[in-house]
Amino acid sequence: MQQVDTIIHARWIVPVEPDLTIYDNHSLIIQQGKILDILSTERCKKKYQGQIEHNLSSHAIIPGLINSHTHAAMTLMRGLADDLPLMEWLSKHIWPAEGKCVNYQFVKDGTDLAIAEMLRGGTTTFNDMYFFPDAAAKAAEEAGIRASVGLIMIDFPSAWAKDSDDYLHKGLQLHEQYRHHPLISTAFAPHAPYTVSDEPLKKVQSYAEKLDIPIHIHLHETHHEVQQAMETTGIRPIARLEKLGLLSPLLLAVHMTQLEEEEIKLLKRHKVHVLHCPESNLKLASGFCPVSQLVDKKINVAIGTDGAASNNDLDMISEMRSTALLAKAVAADASAIPAHTALKMATINGAAALGLDSITGSLKKGKAADITAIDLDRIETQPVFHAVSQIVYSSSRDQVSDVWVQGKHVLNNRKLTTLDENLLKQKAQEWGEKIWTEVEKS
Repeated sequence: MQQVDTIIHARWIVPVEPDLTIYDNHSLIIQQGKILDILSTERCKKKYQGQIEHNLSSHAIIPGLINSHTHAAMTLMRGLADDLPLMEWLSKHIWPAEGKCVNYQFVKDGTDLAIAEMLRGGTTTFNDMYFFPDAAAKAAEEAGIRASVGLIMIDFPSAWAKDSDDYLHKGLQLHEQYRHHPLISTAFAPHAPYTVSDEPLKKVQSYAEKLDIPIHIHLHETHHEVQQAMETTGIRPIARLEKLGLLSPLLLAVHMTQLEEEEIKLLKRHKVHVLHCPESNLKLASGFCPVSQLVDKKINVAIGTDGAASNNDLDMISEMRSTALLAKAVAADASAIPAHTALKMATINGAAALGLDSITGSLKKGKAADITAIDLDRIETQPVFHAVSQIVYSSSRDQVSDVWVQGKHVLNNRKLTTLDENLLKQKAQEWGEKIWTEVEKS
């Protein structure tokens, strides 16, 4: 018998790769943070002995979910300004609150809170965009979650940086600090075409190519954004980014609700990744991303939640369901974006966008043991004819029982092992009182 670190015996294992594959009554072997083997439970019990063994006889095991776009620290602004159009929400409520409250500790505490929510919902990797990315990286490192930390870029000054050169300088320093870290990677994060001018975007493009890291940007989020760009520059934002050389496999374009046929062809030609945030788009009435068309063109589409200030949660299981259902309605085709495709968009597609698909995003031998266990033995998910359909269309995040990141058991039977839940709630309440006091003053 070979001695190994951990064995998970599961009713179903959904590896995502190969596509459309489900293993019944199989076991997954973890050794030194990586997946050593996946085989039938019967064979496993003859071959391996684990220091720790988990018998999850009613669970589906899937790759850890990847939240491809969020603003983690904004969890502290959840519900602050709801039911408003994007630009009114942003300019009259969020930006003023940020100006008064955002500092290193705000971002650290907000990201801690967000990470706790994400882990409890089965997310093992998140791609962030916010001020004080050093605080977000620190939070992720301490909690033991995988993170792509956004090197924020914006034209106007903030508590984090005074101008575009300062944002870039601090971003490059952070990249250098974490470039060999096992869990933390980086991506340039220019906020949007309407908040970042041409010269900083050119510098971002140049450094992204040199360092081979992604560029994460809001793009074609609303009709107003595109219309405003046409009035000020004479061209649509995508055309402007193409002119500046930003359209490439390194570009992660968030939202993309306003797309013309020729622009879809442009995305395909340049192998741009699209980060789809269906529930945020719905809540802010931003429009509909043509997901089915993009997938038909073999453009990589990944799912994100956006920030909890505009969603209002970080629930990737809910986002999968919304992605599949909304795509069917928009395409007027019930077969558009089936459950397996939605799961890929929440796992391996996100990993591919972030350049992490050799590490995570699927359950394969040699990959990191980033794993989520979902208990399907609930009234709400019985009977189980097709495990993936039940996960996408019927399950909820409170059915996530266990989560491992790089083999570390970070959620054990619904209990966080690296974060203090009571302390998180205490800090959130304190920040809520402070933010509300500042809002009332104004």
